[in-house]
Amino acid sequence: RLGISKIKWELEDLSLHYINPQQYYRIVHLMNSKRDQREAYIAEAIDYIKKNVDALGIKYDIYGRPKHIYSIYKKMRDKHKQFSELYDLLAIRIVVDSVKDCYAVLGSIHSKWKPIPGRFKDYIAVPKANGYQSLHTTIIGPGGQPLEVQIRTFEMHQVAEYGVAAHWAYKEGNFEGVHLDDNEQKIDVFREILELQENSDNASDFMKSVKGEIFNDRVYVFTPQGEVIELPKGAVTLDFAYQVHTEVGNHSIGAKINGRMVPLNYQLKNGDIVEMLTNSSSQPSRDWVNVVFTSRARNKIKRYFRTKDREENIVLGREAVENEFKNRSLSSKKYLDKKHLEIAMKIFNFTDTDELFNAVGYGELSPINVVHKLVSEDPDRKKEAEKKELEEQVITDTEEAPQPKSDSPKLKKERNNGNNSISVQGIDNLLIRLAKCCNPIPGDKIVGYITKGRGLTIHRADCPNVQSEEAKRRFIDVSWDNVTKEKRYTAELDVYAFNRNGLINEVLQVINSNTNTLNNVIGRLDKEKMAIIHVSIGVNNKEHLDSIISKLKNIPNVYEIKRTVA
Repeated sequence: RLGISKIKWELEDLSLHYINPQQYYRIVHLMNSKRDQREAYIAEAIDYIKKNVDALGIKYDIYGRPKHIYSIYKKMRDKHKQFSELYDLLAIRIVVDSVKDCYAVLGSIHSKWKPIPGRFKDYIAVPKANGYQSLHTTIIGPGGQPLEVQIRTFEMHQVAEYGVAAHWAYKEGNFEGVHLDDNEQKIDVFREILELQENSDNASDFMKSVKGEIFNDRVYVFTPQGEVIELPKGAVTLDFAYQVHTEVGNHSIGAKINGRMVPLNYQLKNGDIVEMLTNSSSQPSRDWVNVVFTSRARNKIKRYFRTKDREENIVLGREAVENEFKNRSLSSKKYLDKKHLEIAMKIFNFTDTDELFNAVGYGELSPINVVHKLVSEDPDRKKEAEKKELEEQVITDTEEAPQPKSDSPKLKKERNNGNNSISVQGIDNLLIRLAKCCNPIPGDKIVGYITKGRGLTIHRADCPNVQSEEAKRRFIDVSWDNVTKEKRYTAELDVYAFNRNGLINEVLQVINSNTNTLNNVIGRLDKEKMAIIHVSIGVNNKEHLDSIISKLKNIPNVYEIKRTVA
């Protein structure tokens, strides 16, 4: 989205290498297996195109453009295709002096080779929001194989490779080329990022907005005046309204798409002409946060209600917290003093108490969680009786009978597996179990997730099932305690390898030599004949597991090992 494709390709390939090494190495392996064949075809295609372009008598550069690993992975994932089913892995780029030359080259190519319908894009006439300009076409090339061709000027190439700043650098270097008409368009994407930052409540919301909105696929629609509005794919008419202006969004009552009435949740399509219908007396509905697709619109709606009802929210939030203390027979006066509230503000990342209670009032923060944190983080810890009242209430909430008093104020017995290896700060006698989705083991960073009716579930800190902001508000501080090497913990691994005879036997030999607990093993081949061996084993701790993983990686043809998460 920033238009710096030279960095973009490198970052995407590196990210895929670390996030999904299985797919990365698979694609590398498949690409290498047919490299000579592809290079020979590209050389042949370039020779054919040169003969046609030379006849135009213009200056140009032409070269093969390798498809990047991530772009291949994305096509396979989004189109649900195997590597062998992708037909547009071959690409050529032609760089010329002027826009006139771009279209001349395009006409020359289309007169010689048949273009594939629906595969032509004119980003010169309608540039992308980041300033990117080029002609894209896919033709039936030599030998009947599809071939992608990109045509652009030298200046367009600089902007595409190095970003919008390259436009001015190119001009200052006295190069001749195309001048993009609207300099404002070049900085729109940066302005969009700054606006997202301004409308986000905290750093976490800002990063979520950037990842979810700035870097998504895009859809292009028009205002009735012909202005192009760019939005993430999946945006609805209400997102369009807030993109145009906050007040347009706040007073929207409906929309017309291409002259036809549609609701506010109509999903926009490329080329739609959108006219918003407004009423000055109309106001946003709280349900709108579930209607809009973009973080920008959602944040503006939330901000409207926070501002409009702020005083009421503060009162309601304080009352909710006080009632929660009352329900647990605890003193709200003690825990809502200046000292304790400063602790709560630090924990929940608020700058003043009004913001804390405002968040409770409009539903962002649970009063139960506020009460738990205030009690468990009490620096004095003088009233043990009040803590026990909280413990009993938590146990009642989980629909479990209280357990006998523990000799240690820290130790909580995990009834499901019969060990006492988890310590919960500030609460005794709480039902605890290990999450089966991520199978935490001693040495893992862990979090406690409290669920009504099920007690406390221990997850790995990186478990994707508890990464939402809502889930994090139900976390309780936990740690490993009194861990013994006699206890076995389940760990599940996926071993990825290029298949060969005897592979699974070598995997089992390593496992049997390093643990006496093998719960399960399943081997399979995917469509590309890559081996995936799933094993469930018993280990003492993370150090034990890391040792086994290290030895498995030394097996020939094994290229990646992952701990699985359900």
